[in-house]
Amino acid sequence: MSCSGESSSEGGGDEDQENSSLQDSEYSDPLKSFREQWQRELEISPKHTNRSLISAQENDGRADTQAQELEDQSIETKAENFFLQGVKNEQSGKLYEAIQFYKKAVQLVPDIEFRFYESTKSNFFEKIDQEDVEVSYEDRVVESKDTDQDDDQDIDDILMKLSRIVQKNGYVCCPMYQQSDTHISSLPMEIVIYILRWVVSSELDIRSLEMISRVCRGLYVCTRDTEIWRAACARVWGVNCGRYEPEYTSWRDMYLQRPRLRFNGCYISKTTYIRPGENSFQDQLYKPWHLVEYFRYLRFFPEGKVLMLTSTDDAQSCVSSLKSRNPRNTSVLVGHYRLHDNCVTLVLKRQETKNNSMNFMNRRRKRNELVHDSGEQTFNIEFEIQKYRKRANSQLTWLCYVIYTKYINGQEIPTNLSLGGRYPSFRFSRVKSYTQESEFPLQ
Repeated sequence: MSCSGESSSEGGGDEDQENSSLQDSEYSDPLKSFREQWQRELEISPKHTNRSLISAQENDGRADTQAQELEDQSIETKAENFFLQGVKNEQSGKLYEAIQFYKKAVQLVPDIEFRFYESTKSNFFEKIDQEDVEVSYEDRVVESKDTDQDDDQDIDDILMKLSRIVQKNGYVCCPMYQQSDTHISSLPMEIVIYILRWVVSSELDIRSLEMISRVCRGLYVCTRDTEIWRAACARVWGVNCGRYEPEYTSWRDMYLQRPRLRFNGCYISKTTYIRPGENSFQDQLYKPWHLVEYFRYLRFFPEGKVLMLTSTDDAQSCVSSLKSRNPRNTSVLVGHYRLHDNCVTLVLKRQETKNNSMNFMNRRRKRNELVHDSGEQTFNIEFEIQKYRKRANSQLTWLCYVIYTKYINGQEIPTNLSLGGRYPSFRFSRVKSYTQESEFPLQ
């Protein structure tokens, strides 16, 4: 009985497991079929089709943009090639062909020059970063000598060496640090030279030009431009300029070595003498005397005008009164000068004032009355240009001093003053305010 019960119980357990597995399969098959049918419906639904269309359109749009970018790149490449050909023709002197290539490049890409500059700027600064940008000017010159020693063995002039280096680099100077603002290195050499003409100005401020030449080798080459120094020589000597050959090696050498006047300051002469005084009725035991001291100032302008002032005032006020070509101080003598070799001749007159004109009218009205006629004076002076303490053209020594007095009756009487050491020499002194501003460029 017991055995049969156990066997029956075991057989019942197997049947229950089979029934449960059948039920699971019956439930899983409809669920799987439902999921498959749902996926089919989703694929057939309009929303899915719209999404697929959108994705396809996006892919097509990306492809179109990529194709457009490739086309733009090809156009920009063509424009760059035209631009580079124009640059080569311009450097070789073929200006007409260069303009044609520039026009083709601008027709393809209007801002091709700016794009080309932006594309090459990164490479430019990478090249600079590789170099030692903190090297001094002298070290750069020495380094350039070492690197180009084989090519420059036959060249002895430092200017020719630096010119070759600047021409090889293709730019006047380079910025030490990358910056968003436009640097002066972006300007062509012609524009830089024109700026230097404003630095020299019509007042011939050669000292500022020499200071700029110490900045870098590119500006050193620009400051040695032949046309600048030729214009400076023509400004000083005018028709008597002539040619620098064979006595001088260049226009600059002629300007520095040939006797001339300085224009960035004034010549000052200090005169001191003793004048005897008069004894009072109480003091009869000693003889009084007075020490008289006054100054003479001379300022020359490049166009041939000269101003002269004799005064006992302080130097600052006297120098400032000579800043303008038309001084307000009526005691300033105005005239012209002429330069001949190492001598300069001056002709000066007093300024005409309203008081003088009124006195002349009164004289005409009162002809019957006796009027003191002081006459009109003209000062003729001649100086010799000399050097003082190794400074060339910094001293003027008196050679001749004649005063011509012309009266109303037409009589003219000359007075030749004997020099004899009574008139000390003029020494040059630079005045910063004279070259503080530039009104006109050097022409």
